[in-house]
Amino acid sequence: MIILGNRNIKTLLLELAQQQAVEDVLSLAVKSLGTARDSALVRIWLVEADDGCPSCADKGVCAGRGRCLHLKASYGQSRVDGRLWTQTEPSGFYRFPLGHRKVGAIAMTNRPLEVSHIEGNEDWIAAPEWIAAEGIVSFAGQPLVCRGETLGVIAFFSRDTLAQGAMEMLRMVADHIAYAITNARLFEITRSITQRRELENAHLREELYEARQFTGIIGKSAAIKAIREQILVVSETEATVLIQGASGTGKELVAHELHKNSKRKNNPFIKINCAAIPHHLFESEFFGHVKGAFTGAIHDRMGFFQLADGGTLFLDEIAEIPLELQGKLLRVLQEGEFRRVGEEKNRHTDIRLIAATNKDLKAAIRKRTFRDDLYYRLQVFPLTVPTLKEREEDIPLLVRHFIRIFCRKNGRRVFDVPEAQMNRLRQYDWPGNIRELQNFVERMVITGRPEQALAYLALCEAASPEAEEAAPELCASFGIPKILTEKQMRQLEKDNMKAALERTNWLIYGNRGAAALLGMKPTTLISRLKRFDLYRLRPNSISADGPAGPAGAD
Repeated sequence: MIILGNRNIKTLLLELAQQQAVEDVLSLAVKSLGTARDSALVRIWLVEADDGCPSCADKGVCAGRGRCLHLKASYGQSRVDGRLWTQTEPSGFYRFPLGHRKVGAIAMTNRPLEVSHIEGNEDWIAAPEWIAAEGIVSFAGQPLVCRGETLGVIAFFSRDTLAQGAMEMLRMVADHIAYAITNARLFEITRSITQRRELENAHLREELYEARQFTGIIGKSAAIKAIREQILVVSETEATVLIQGASGTGKELVAHELHKNSKRKNNPFIKINCAAIPHHLFESEFFGHVKGAFTGAIHDRMGFFQLADGGTLFLDEIAEIPLELQGKLLRVLQEGEFRRVGEEKNRHTDIRLIAATNKDLKAAIRKRTFRDDLYYRLQVFPLTVPTLKEREEDIPLLVRHFIRIFCRKNGRRVFDVPEAQMNRLRQYDWPGNIRELQNFVERMVITGRPEQALAYLALCEAASPEAEEAAPELCASFGIPKILTEKQMRQLEKDNMKAALERTNWLIYGNRGAAALLGMKPTTLISRLKRFDLYRLRPNSISADGPAGPAGAD
């Protein structure tokens, strides 16, 4: 039997050279050879690390050897029931110890094996019933060797005798497969490095942007001094840190300071908002995946643990991690190993973990939404960030700091807030903490009318029943009317939304969208835009979601 005609062989060799993924090389090879006339089955095993091989019938033979043959590609069709043999999952011939059986011997010796007539050579047959039922007449096996390294074995089962020159043709195909595998692996390494650099650069650009604006922890209160001292103490260690505090208190800034003062400061700082990851993507995002692991997985992809290797991984809103994934996270913290989705081998990672939450994790444990063993693993060094109300003496420093930042950013002249009005800012509760204060100051700078932003703050305070009576006095202290009419309130709200939309280039969704700037849900903002008929003011080239649409939200 001729394995492939001259025309088909040239096409196959050209196509093999064009593949950029190992899986594509192997799939193309076995399918091309497996569909040839009288072909019964074609299989390729690759030499890989012995990972314990729990499904291998011969695992006792290769114990301690370190490497064995793993079945990676298969193609053929039964003449008994028409079933396709494309599976590579665990079976009796899923793994072979090097030197064991005929396939293992090919890999060990780097010598081909030809059995022109199986009849009379049954001594090496492991499944004689299959051979008889499928009418297997001959066998050919070639090692896959590239630059002196044995990569694996290709085996060819035929329902006809091998024709003269068949082994030479298979040798040529095997050589091209081996070189294609090597090239694809190099391409995958290059793509992986490029992907990591792109992700690292994206994080670095974001960090640089933030570093230029928010340098260090601002404040001189006793609460902030205590936080600084704790940061200096724990930064020199590798201890896991759990940062707790209300939303908007600056937990991420504390995590940055921990990293900047640690031995890992020159390595990646990867920050992840666990609340922003869809539940069905958690495992893929954290651990990565291999090509074909699920629908849409067209390439191998690194996860956060691989990306942060050697550096710091900051998991914000850690209470939002699904319960079923918390056990895998605990294993990584304890053993430093993980598996990508769709992969069988363990990978090692060296990270320092910093977690943050605004939730009561002990209450979550009682509700059985958070694992107690993970909690105690995170609770090595707890840090609690004070609310802005607990450090009100820092408010003037923060206000002036944000004024300088946003005036410089927007090309405005730096101004100061009169002492009387600053005192009123200190009296405000700031339920949104520093984030609310930052948004308030930016709003004040954007509008160019401090009294308008201050009036909006007065309305915020008056929104609560207990503060309703104090609202006129607060408004008076800001130099605005004691009582606002309904029309004035609507106009104030409308102007404020318009300013926020112009500031964000009409981006509604995401952390940098107008909804986040205003401290409201995107759906609420969209509803009010319609109510105030602000859509008509939108530039034609920009959608309600911003230049990139919903996909551009971050």
